[in-house]
Amino acid sequence: MSAVADRPPFLPWNRPAIGPEEEQEVLDTLRSGWLTAGPKAVRFEQAARDDLGVEDAFAVSSCTAALHLALLAAGIGPGDEVITPSFTFCAVPNTVLQVGAAPVFADIEPTGLNLDPVKAAEAITGRTRAIMVMHYGGRPCDLAAFRKLADDHGLLLIEDAAHALHAWRDGVRAGSVGDLAVFAFYANKVITTGEGGMLVGRDDLVQRARLLGRHGIDSSVWQRHGTRSTAAYEVTVPGLKYTMPDITAAVGLQQWYKLPAFTEARARIAAVYDRELAGLPGLHLPAVEAGVEHGRFLYPVLIDPAPARSRDSVAEALREVHGIGTSVHFQPVHRLAAYRHVQCHLPVTEHAAARQLSLPCYPAMTADDVQRVLGALHTVWF
Repeated sequence: MSAVADRPPFLPWNRPAIGPEEEQEVLDTLRSGWLTAGPKAVRFEQAARDDLGVEDAFAVSSCTAALHLALLAAGIGPGDEVITPSFTFCAVPNTVLQVGAAPVFADIEPTGLNLDPVKAAEAITGRTRAIMVMHYGGRPCDLAAFRKLADDHGLLLIEDAAHALHAWRDGVRAGSVGDLAVFAFYANKVITTGEGGMLVGRDDLVQRARLLGRHGIDSSVWQRHGTRSTAAYEVTVPGLKYTMPDITAAVGLQQWYKLPAFTEARARIAAVYDRELAGLPGLHLPAVEAGVEHGRFLYPVLIDPAPARSRDSVAEALREVHGIGTSVHFQPVHRLAAYRHVQCHLPVTEHAAARQLSLPCYPAMTADDVQRVLGALHTVWF
């Protein structure tokens, strides 16, 4: 029998952890007869509001929807600029363009791979309206520096906290510092609802976003169901349909309750990686500074190019020989066809993008899974 035939099942770089609690919550929703945005979405929003200590929260259909609503609610539009890293997912600059504004890419820090506050400051012009920071891999950016930078220049601070649902820096929780923050619950995120997102932050901005996200209607269908005729509504602004249905929120509620345990499980895996991969030549492990409580969404390593080894060759060997999935976070946005016209000089981004690889690190992994990854990496290396 071949070695490939003897190999255990493919180990993906990420797999959601769904249990009987989520199943029961969804079943309860199905049996209730209320499937669209309603009491479960309201409970999900309240859980986020209480946990994060923010003024308001709005559960939406995706993190992209949350980004779009954040910009719309803030009145950002044609002629405006939004500073963002290029080392991010395309949803961020896409939504900036969708409101008619222009993304301005600034470089990242070499260690944490987050937006560099100094480079962001250098990118500010008279047209800058907002800075959109990202907490890369679950490691919060320098929140204090960006809050001061935004305040000093009268700018909106938006946190892309899609990777950092359960992370702190200097005692401050990611997602609680910006005027607005967005979270993602896509299938491979820290917690999942399949698809979904959350917008949190200042009450006036989130309330504006909530209005825009339900067609511009002055009350939710759940509110009208309980207190007034379903046809008794007014459309006060032309809006969009971005609400989260209760079936989705049912999964999110139970996932949110498990968030601390999920983070602990990821941290345990990361600690084993830290210990067992230290010293491999040309492999740079993610650093965690004092004062940072990492959300550990990713375990991102940097692989120095060598004659017999590169990031891509390592990924290929892990996949084809050992049946282990990895991922790359991210292909820089300024390299993508829709953005190649944007003028920018991002040497740290380019350096990281050529070397970064995300290893499997998620709560559903077993101890044997972790050892399998470690054994495969050592085999590939030597």
